[in-house]
Amino acid sequence: MQTNQLLAMFSGSLLLLGLIAFFLARGKAARVRASGTSMYAQPDQYGWFTVMSTAGPALVVGAVGSFIMLLVGAEIPPLLLLGSCLVIACIGLVLGVAMVRPDFHARQAIERVIRFFLAGAALISIFTTLGILLSIVFEAIRFFQMQSFWDFVTGTTWNPGASFLEAAGRAEEGASAAKFGSVPLFAGTFMITFIAMLVAIPVGLLAAIYMAEFAPPKVRTIAKPVLEVLAGIPTVVYGFFAAITVAPIIVAVAGFFGLEASFNNALAPGIVMGIMIIPFISSLSDDVINSVPNSMREGSLALGLTKGEMIRDIVVPAALPGIISASLLAVSRALGETMIVVMAAGMRPNLTFNPLEDMTTVTVRIVAALTGDQEFASAETLSAFALGLMLFVVTLSLNLVSVIMIRRFREKYRVNNL
Repeated sequence: MQTNQLLAMFSGSLLLLGLIAFFLARGKAARVRASGTSMYAQPDQYGWFTVMSTAGPALVVGAVGSFIMLLVGAEIPPLLLLGSCLVIACIGLVLGVAMVRPDFHARQAIERVIRFFLAGAALISIFTTLGILLSIVFEAIRFFQMQSFWDFVTGTTWNPGASFLEAAGRAEEGASAAKFGSVPLFAGTFMITFIAMLVAIPVGLLAAIYMAEFAPPKVRTIAKPVLEVLAGIPTVVYGFFAAITVAPIIVAVAGFFGLEASFNNALAPGIVMGIMIIPFISSLSDDVINSVPNSMREGSLALGLTKGEMIRDIVVPAALPGIISASLLAVSRALGETMIVVMAAGMRPNLTFNPLEDMTTVTVRIVAALTGDQEFASAETLSAFALGLMLFVVTLSLNLVSVIMIRRFREKYRVNNL
């Protein structure tokens, strides 16, 4: 039998056993309760507990068996695994119905199971992050066995050169050696991100203050959804806009002032990326500002502050932890952007502080290293994992800084519960 047929059979059988378990347990609990015996839970709660005891162990056994077949490679007959799961489900049904007694706390048992699943959901993110980190670290170690870590961190030239031919043993004599200095890539990443933040933070924060404190309800109901539409536009569309519209405007303006600007420059993607992440800052900051207690506003106005002073000295400082979180979330979003940079800034690693020149970012080089016909064991391909590891460290450092700043401001403004 095919896999989809087995899954359909397993799902249908488990659903049928769950329905039988629910009605059997609820009917038994209702009969005991009708006889005048007091019970610790409602009949429906006994029914749901029996459903959990029926389906839970069967699903666990099925998942474990599937993982063993996929990861370990052990061959388990699908019909045997399906039959085992259904047998376990039947045993769970019988035991669940037997547990329907006046002295059994079915509600507390259900809550314990729910807490277990909630804890499992919380652990998924932790294990996922750990798995991502380990998958990057192992390949990055292979790269650093080929190239010097110090040269990678401090080098100012990114030129993979003959790394592919070197890995294949066909490097020509006199050919330039491969150089993997990541400084130009991170300089371009930080330059474009900084420009994006110069656009996004002031505009997003001022838009949030307007919508939270000044905008009439009719304007707010229209303006906020329209502003959030920017977050749903595909990044390739922003890339077209940056390359076709914004970059020529920048070249024309720079020429008007006697400056030379490349059509592939860092300023265009920075501006467009800032426009793209405005909704991240404005929407989150608006929610944070609206959560500041009105008693703080009323108290400050009663003491004689104007509305502008109240916003500047009371509302914004109280909402500052949430504003910082929104800003750093936007920074993380900008650091990982690729498509806009490829289309508007180019792919040349260029160490410069002039935003009118072309440059590239870490994510663009990662994509370039992992696409094409390069050998996976070559230094150029493995450099993608080293860059990913460094970018992961940078993002983690930003998150740690944000946690420290948020805690500091929370201690100062204890009225804020964000």
